Amino acid sequence: MADQDPVEDYEKRASPFVERFAADLTEAGMQRMASRVFACLLTSDDAALTSAELSERLHASPAAISGAVRYLSQVGMVSRQRDRGSRRERYQLHQDVWYSTLLSRDHVLGRWLVTLNAGAEAIGAETPGGRRLRESAEFLEFMRQGLEELLERWQSRRG
Repeated sequence: MADQDPVEDYEKRASPFVERFAADLTEAGMQRMASRVFACLLTSDDAALTSAELSERLHASPAAISGAVRYLSQVGMVSRQRDRGSRRERYQLHQDVWYSTLLSRDHVLGRWLVTLNAGAEAIGAETPGGRRLRESAEFLEFMRQGLEELLERWQSRRG
């Protein structure tokens, strides 16, 4: 397959998966173009592509790619790297992207817990709203503990 055009090969083999997985991610709440960029990087050989390569593979404008990469950088899923001796940037998936993404969600859950508990106290723990806030905090604490245990098990499994 060395003679095959990389874009043609991408269109044939990876594009259907990228679009399907991007649709799944979008349905789960991720921005549409960020979902497509993430899925495209996930399928690439080096887990890294330039803006031009992403633009070509996804048939998207450089501005759309830039916005998607900005979002993915902010949520800790990709980083920007410069090619040696070049001004061109490559967008690289983080190592263990799923682990690090879920780990960052653990921190978000922690912030939500603090806010929910403060809200329950401010509103009054025995009011209907206060009880809902307290129950929300209890649920998120349960989820946070479970997530922490799962992440620890994953690290142990990986060695």
